[in-house]
Amino acid sequence: MAKPPRAWQRMLSGRRLDLLDPTPVDIEIEDIAHGLAFVARWNGQTQGDYAYSVAEHSLLVEDLFTRMHPKATPAQRLTALLHDAPEYVIGDMISPVKAAVGPQYGELDKRLTAAIHIRFGLPAVTPPRLKKQIKKADNVSAWMEAVQIAGFTEAEADKLFGRPENALISGLDIHLRPPVDCRRAYTARHAELLGQM
Repeated sequence: MAKPPRAWQRMLSGRRLDLLDPTPVDIEIEDIAHGLAFVARWNGQTQGDYAYSVAEHSLLVEDLFTRMHPKATPAQRLTALLHDAPEYVIGDMISPVKAAVGPQYGELDKRLTAAIHIRFGLPAVTPPRLKKQIKKADNVSAWMEAVQIAGFTEAEADKLFGRPENALISGLDIHLRPPVDCRRAYTARHAELLGQM
């Protein structure tokens, strides 16, 4: 009988995360922040001296979500910050690739999300209403990224992501920074929100 392929990854924290059966005890925020700080959005096809990381994107989404829902609880804001957390081990696939891979990618994402949420005291499954609200903030972030750093025209971004209200994005600009700075900012924001719960 053939030996099954290895489905775990060794984390910098020393944890061994089984991707097919992830457990909350193998989740560490430092691993998440480090991984996301080095995962590039838009397959790295962005302008600037640094890749636009998933960590930076997650911070922007949480900021936008909070602007859209100023009465959101710290747990809801933490859910927004962690919305792409599984990508610290499975990477950031652009939508066309996800579609080509099929439902297996979604199942893997769900299992990792559940373990991450449980680890930080959140419901394993995000309530549908909250998920929809975070997705709206995610789309606004995608519009900003597309226009500011990914070379899209506003018309293209409007068609793909929907045009955000000017008041919502007023004063928000994307600034690319080194991964270590993104990692530090992500970890700090996580600690801040966890401390408020």
